[in-house]
Amino acid sequence: MSVVSAIFYFLSQHPFLALPLYPLFALAIGALLARITGWGGWLFLGVPGLVMAAVSPFFGSAVNAMVVNAAGVTGSAVIVHAEETSSTLNDSPIWYYEAVVRTANGHDVETSFDTMSASIYPWRNQILIPPQGERFVVKYIPGFPRNIAIMVDQSPYGRKRRIAEDREPVETAAAKLAAAPRNVGFREDYRKALSVFIAQHGADADPGLLMEYRTRLAGLGEKPAR
Repeated sequence: MSVVSAIFYFLSQHPFLALPLYPLFALAIGALLARITGWGGWLFLGVPGLVMAAVSPFFGSAVNAMVVNAAGVTGSAVIVHAEETSSTLNDSPIWYYEAVVRTANGHDVETSFDTMSASIYPWRNQILIPPQGERFVVKYIPGFPRNIAIMVDQSPYGRKRRIAEDREPVETAAAKLAAAPRNVGFREDYRKALSVFIAQHGADADPGLLMEYRTRLAGLGEKPAR
């Protein structure tokens, strides 16, 4: 598996260098199958190879993260250097990062990635890089620990972000009720939002925040019977 991890690492870290490899590999497979079966139609495998080459710069790191998550073991890492590059992505600068990985057996391994090549799991339409100096959870495949998948939801920065995002419906519902205190629908939406947040984050949210939300929920009174 270490060889597989090294291959996926190259494909995710150097997507543009890897572009010609996809159609060449597909054509090689097609030529082999054509030679074995005697049917030249296998050479059309070069077409999906071209498609894979076209999408690999956008999804290569996501595929790498899924592979490492499925086959890897848990470790941790810390970003020790962050540097803004001259390249941009959607009008935002691409950052280059250097990190030190702590493996499960206590070895320290240097690695690097950038905004485009970071393998983040689970994949979202957001590039959620840990803050510099804060330890975060990773997975890696033994034998090639440089190739890491950043486990966002298991890391402190990811949990804090998720809690902040999940607070937004609560505070929005509170603002609606404050604007129209007699609106029964707004009151029920607020009660539901509080209950959902407490159920989701009863074990990982700040105890003071949980106490505040439970107090707010109790202040709404019992849900009226239908």
